[in-house]
Amino acid sequence: MHLWNLHKQNQIMGGEALLNSNHLQILERSLDAATLRHRTIANNVANIDTPQYKSKQVVFEEFLQQELTGIQGTRKLEAYRTDARHIPFSKNGLGVTPQIISNPDQTVQNNGNDVDMESEMNQLARNTIWYNGLTQLTAGSFQKLKNVIQGGGK
Repeated sequence: MHLWNLHKQNQIMGGEALLNSNHLQILERSLDAATLRHRTIANNVANIDTPQYKSKQVVFEEFLQQELTGIQGTRKLEAYRTDARHIPFSKNGLGVTPQIISNPDQTVQNNGNDVDMESEMNQLARNTIWYNGLTQLTAGSFQKLKNVIQGGGK
């Protein structure tokens, strides 16, 4: 999910909508993914000279976007309720967790190691910007909740 989409959703939501949505949980999951990505990048850099080490990467945002929009390469099974009293199914993105995978795009060096320092530093910079944006959105969401709890400053 793009940071801009989360920002727009955060701007549109009023207090009650924010309380009844999964917005904060999605932000929490996204922050967890960014933290895991940071650790994974640090691990890749630490193993730059380790023979046969294969770099790793974290995938999360693509899975979250697919879960929330229902867009996938294969046809997704849709839940069907046989009775109106059954609990409704929703695509809330909360079942998505970050996953660490081997990086398929890297070229292998002579010692079998595929860590590319320039690529890792680029990913680290992007992840830092992403994390900072998520923390700002989270802080804004909590500020909105605080305003709702306090009665909008009345």
